[in-house]
Amino acid sequence: MATNRQFVLAQRPDGVPDDEDFELVETDVPEPGPHEVLVRTRYLSVDPYMRDRMREGESYAEPWAVGDALRGAVVGEVVESNHPDYEAGDTVTGNLVWADYAVADGADVVAVETGDLRESVALGVLGMPGRTAYFGVTDVLDPDPGDTVVVSAAAGAVGSVVGQIAKLNGCRVVGIAGSDAKVEYLTDDLGFDAGINYADEDVADALADAAPQGVDAYFDNVGGDITDAVFAHLNVRASVAVCGQIALYNEEGVTMGPRKLPRLVETRARVEGFLVGDYAPRFEEASERLAQWVQSGDVQFRETVADGLENAPDAFVGLFEGENVGKQVVRVEAEFDGS
Repeated sequence: MATNRQFVLAQRPDGVPDDEDFELVETDVPEPGPHEVLVRTRYLSVDPYMRDRMREGESYAEPWAVGDALRGAVVGEVVESNHPDYEAGDTVTGNLVWADYAVADGADVVAVETGDLRESVALGVLGMPGRTAYFGVTDVLDPDPGDTVVVSAAAGAVGSVVGQIAKLNGCRVVGIAGSDAKVEYLTDDLGFDAGINYADEDVADALADAAPQGVDAYFDNVGGDITDAVFAHLNVRASVAVCGQIALYNEEGVTMGPRKLPRLVETRARVEGFLVGDYAPRFEEASERLAQWVQSGDVQFRETVADGLENAPDAFVGLFEGENVGKQVVRVEAEFDGS
């Protein structure tokens, strides 16, 4: 029987996760049961929300127990199928374990069709991050042409697409990112109107220059001090889409800062948190629109690729250190000999 490597949660992280929180174990390659498929992993996704699943307590996603296999979006090849919709050689995506091989119910995976694009885009611009950006802009923010839209974590998988969709809608777009190189990527490659390097600039002061007419819509990927600074510039009837709070995910206790609710009274702004899963019935709509924009060149994307399953934890931790531009994926090498 071929060997299967799989990551499990070794212990709950204290702050930023490190190597001791992950354990790579070896097992036999699982066998698919009735209506199941065996998938060889080609690419797996690492995403900030996974950090919340590593802690105890209530959340929108059930926490992992210590010893549980880590799990996320995967693109892989069906190597054995007991499901009528799939056969060996098909490429599928689904929420699977961090492993060389994984078994899934055929109802829990979908076929991947990326045309001339590499398969990993099903984890990024044509997958969950792209759909999050699509619904966050079109349904939650719903900006008007001419509005000023600010995006935090703007060079990431979600933020980079958010800004481009807002530009397609005729908006002025300001991106906040963590380095000069990322700001250049936003303005020179993606067409953002302005960028702010939060590592070197005071965000509140920089926004006064980048958004002199104030902020009509804010896509919040980070929370914390950056969001506090943006709130000070919200216009009357502004809209805020709260997508993520990566600045707080590794905090054991949320730091209490200046209260921002009075600013919402002044501006009558609307703040709405959202989960992309709530839009599942419309995923096909989002994927089709995103694919059209990518093929036409209206939406561009980048990927940061780590090689080898063993490097998945480092790729995950790198998300919190700002190492990635665009979507962070892990390319997994595995050979299936059929034994």
